[in-house]
Formats: sequence, C-alpha cells, structure tokens
Amino acid sequence: MNFASNDLTIIIVLFEESNNLVFNCLKNIQNFKIIIIDNANNTNLKKEIESQFKIEKYVLNTKNLGFTKAANQAIKLCETDYILNINADCFIEEENIIKLIKSHKNYKNCFITSPTFYDDNLNLAYNAGTFDEKQFSKEALKLDGDVCVDKVLGSAILFKKKDMENLNFLDENFFIFFEDDDLCKKAKNKGMSIIQTFDSKAKHLHGQSKVKNILKRTFLRNYHFTHDELYYYYKIGHGEKYLTLKKKIKNYIVKMFVNFIIFNFSKSVYYFSIIKAFYDFKKLMNSISKKNK
Repeated sequence: MNFASNDLTIIIVLFEESNNLVFNCLKNIQNFKIIIIDNANNTNLKKEIESQFKIEKYVLNTKNLGFTKAANQAIKLCETDYILNINADCFIEEENIIKLIKSHKNYKNCFITSPTFYDDNLNLAYNAGTFDEKQFSKEALKLDGDVCVDKVLGSAILFKKKDMENLNFLDENFFIFFEDDDLCKKAKNKGMSIIQTFDSKAKHLHGQSKVKNILKRTFLRNYHFTHDELYYYYKIGHGEKYLTLKKKIKNYIVKMFVNFIIFNFSKSVYYFSIIKAFYDFKKLMNSISKKNK
C-alpha cells in the first residue's frame, strides 16, 4: 500500500444501480478505503459487495435522502486527509487516482481535482466548464494540459476533508442537481481553484438511468431538477427562473389533468412533478425567510 492508499478514502452514494455497475466500479479501487452510502437500503447488494470487497463503512439509509445528504454523511465518516467522491457509473483506475492527488498537491489553493472523462466508446466526454447561468454549451474540453474551470461534475471529485469542512459541506437543500455548481462557486468565492487534470482519465457513463419504472423515473428526474434549479438560481440572486415558471403553472395544471384523462400518464406525471417542485420550493423559501428574521 503506497501513501495514496493510506491517505485517501473513496466515497460512493448509491441509489438503485445495477449490481454489475457497482461491481465494475469497485474492482478498480480495491486498494483504497471505501465508504458506501446506499439510499435504496438494498441489503442484498450490501451482502454481495461485502462478500467480495473490503468496505471500510457501509451505511444503509431507510429512505432516499438525496445525494447531498448522503455524501455529507460519507464525508463526515472519513478519517483520511483526501477524499474522492465517485458515482457508481464512473470507472477510474488506481494510477489515475494517484495522478489526481499529485495534481492537487501541485496547485496552490486547489479545492478540487477531477479527471478527464471518456464515454463507453472512449470518446472524450463532458466534465468541466462554466457555471450554468453563463449559458455556454456543454462540450468536452479538447485540451493538452490541466485547466482551471468554473466547475466540474460531481461524478468524480477529489478534495481535502478539511477544505470541505471549511465550506460547510454540501448544501443539503439540493437533492441531486446543481450541487456541483453551488459547491464550486463557494470554493471559488474563497479563492480556491477547480482543476480538470488532463492525464488523469476516467470512463463516465453519462445518461445511464438507474430507476427502471418509467413513471417513477419521470417524476424523480423532473421534480428534483426543477426544485434544485429554482433553488440554485435563488441562491445566486437570479429570480427569472422562478417568475417564468410561475407564469406557466396554471397551464401546467390543466395539462396535467388533460393528460391524465386521456391516459397519457407519463406526460401527466411530468407536469405533476414540475408543479409539485414549484410549490415545494415556495415552502422552502418561506422556511428560509422565517429563519432569517
């Protein structure tokens, strides 16, 4: 075991991933300490994993707490200086993890180093770029060296535990979307840098759906995206997203009922998810307002 293995914990948050996906992710990182938080409370998966891999800590949550709460759980359980958070659909080998650590040490005031992503066909894939509100296209950066960026996807990020503590961890009002924008923005506001490391490579299976039930998948994806997007833009002081959606809500309610009546349940659930996200966001804002008084 080299110093990197002893000084790094890898954390993985799970929710209804296939067994094969998780096993393929774990087989490349066996020499590191691993903490798994499972938001799907899958006891059978836990038994299978622990029968084949050495897991430092394995937590089963009785309900889906969302990525941010589960990731914070894992971070607080870590006892190493460095932490690598990866999604189960991100495959990275040991040598590339070590390159991330070396890259992190090379840059002053570095908060995150993240690998260069490739897809299943080994084509360059998107990871790093600008904040969402800048509205630039999300295209893979074609570079020949490390690059300092606004943000990286949370799919594979290496950071120091103390730095995350200093930023007060991930904002748990986000569920799964926009938390990477928010985290990187907090770091940059503190004068810290976000680096995509050119020679550290990982395969990321973008767009692989975990939830098999189409209605459940439609609801979860659109509800959490809408809610998290509204909250992100609220935090940065851009109210246009909220006002634009507010104007559409009555029309969405009508469309929800019409689609339900004609048995287009998928479309009906789509509109319901956005309507519910809008009103739940309003409740969150009222709650925050009361706390700030």
